Amino acid sequence: MIEIRIHGRGGQGAVLASQVLSYAYFLEGYYSQSFPSFGAERRGAPVSAFVRASDCFINDRYEVISPDYVLVLSSKLAEIIDVASGLKDNGIVFINSDNNNNIPKTLKNVRVVTSNVTAIALENRLGSPLMPIVNVPILGVFSKCIGVPQLDSLIKAIPKFIPFNIDRNISAIKCAYEQAELLSV
Repeated sequence: MIEIRIHGRGGQGAVLASQVLSYAYFLEGYYSQSFPSFGAERRGAPVSAFVRASDCFINDRYEVISPDYVLVLSSKLAEIIDVASGLKDNGIVFINSDNNNNIPKTLKNVRVVTSNVTAIALENRLGSPLMPIVNVPILGVFSKCIGVPQLDSLIKAIPKFIPFNIDRNISAIKCAYEQAELLSV
């Protein structure tokens, strides 16, 4: 089973990212699930979302405690939340950051992939300059590095959950995919 935890701030699209990712896995023949974790929060407050994908039925119905992968939509969150908590051996943390030197000390012994998906979101006019929506671009980076789900499945899943700015989201995910550095996982 593949387990993924997504950390973001309210308004960045962490929940939608989990839904798109889960559905893309489904399109590739996996059993999948996604769900959020947040209280009566406000825009900008920390939010978590979770995804599981497996080739057999998933009975687990609780938060992802030991993820294979973690996606962090705001690098500042990694400074206040232990985003690598429970990360499995050989797990990878994907962080939206424009600077590799900006990685918190808590992640120094963890495999980290950084990508400036904020710039990609702004280029494609996703969100606003104060709150760019980086959920879709970071999925492109994830797909390129991990290989599953494939980019085409993510593109097919976007309109199911994001009914507006579809062309801009598809452009952003393709751009992030192209710019991501391939990992040997």
